Amino acid sequence: MLNKAVFLDRDGTLNYDPGYLGDVKDLKLFPDTGIVLSALKNKFQFKLIVISNQSGIARGLITDEQVISVNNELNKKLLDFNVQIDAFYYCPFHPDFNSEEDCLCRKPSPKMILDSAKDFNIDLTRSYFIGDTVADIKAGLSAELKTVLVKTGHGKESISILQNENNFPSFVAENLTEAYKFIIYDSTGVTLSE
Repeated sequence: MLNKAVFLDRDGTLNYDPGYLGDVKDLKLFPDTGIVLSALKNKFQFKLIVISNQSGIARGLITDEQVISVNNELNKKLLDFNVQIDAFYYCPFHPDFNSEEDCLCRKPSPKMILDSAKDFNIDLTRSYFIGDTVADIKAGLSAELKTVLVKTGHGKESISILQNENNFPSFVAENLTEAYKFIIYDSTGVTLSE
């Protein structure tokens, strides 16, 4: 049977975005991240897949190893909530420093979403993308996912850009909790009160 997934941007969506996050000490989850991810996976059986651009690697500001250690630390913090991210996909490239071909993975390209859908046998018609940037929403739309823009991170400034381009997310949420309520209502018809 095909799986359903919630694809998630990382910085600005799951955790505060200090810019080019390379030190695990700087990883601070939003207050509702653990609770929401636990409910999505444990109650509603969504796979959780992080899709992020990490151009700090191409810029020489952070290393692959640092990105991986931050991802591992994120999953370590989520142990408190009895949940784990199923997979982390990230694009280390940037067009200013790398070839066009290298940058094919970079959001707004849907490549990382489509690759992970193959790897995890995911039905994209039953899946969602939550992110805080224009690139997140465009990547989700290109993969024909329902998209949720959260106002955390860069979300507030992304709204007007998306409106000007007529790239509307399925829903705009104040935070992950609102995004979660939308996804559950949209996928099951159940309204969550808490």
